[in-house]
Amino acid sequence: MSEIKIGDKIQDFRLRDQKQKEVHLYDFSGKKVLLSFHPLAWTSVCAEQMKSLEENHEMFTRLNTVAFGISVDPIPSKRAWAKELGITHIKLLSDFWPHGEVARAYGIFREKEGVSQRANIIIDEEKKVIFFEEYPMHELPDMAKIANVLEQGR
Repeated sequence: MSEIKIGDKIQDFRLRDQKQKEVHLYDFSGKKVLLSFHPLAWTSVCAEQMKSLEENHEMFTRLNTVAFGISVDPIPSKRAWAKELGITHIKLLSDFWPHGEVARAYGIFREKEGVSQRANIIIDEEKKVIFFEEYPMHELPDMAKIANVLEQGR
């Protein structure tokens, strides 16, 4: 299990979104990427975290950033949850199988619970980590802080 550090080149991945489309991280060269990990769909803080991403979609676009919500939930659950929350712009990625593989690779998988830590990782246009923060499971990440990091990286 590797620990993410500022300045590291992020490990690539391929995951499927709520529409079963494959997302290849390295396809987003030339853009910043926000990887917003949340423990489980259908829970209140995770729902607020994903709605916050959706509500800030225009800001992300303006700042040349693509945001993804990532959890260990299977694709059908992600699809139903996105519909329930009204998520239409943000891709919700399934790190379901191999279970938690991406979260493990980034050092944020919680073995005991079988879910990822709540965390935000921002990578720059060259795939280098410019921001990494983990949050208590019950705490909603501060989107103003994320916006500030993205603004500074312009």
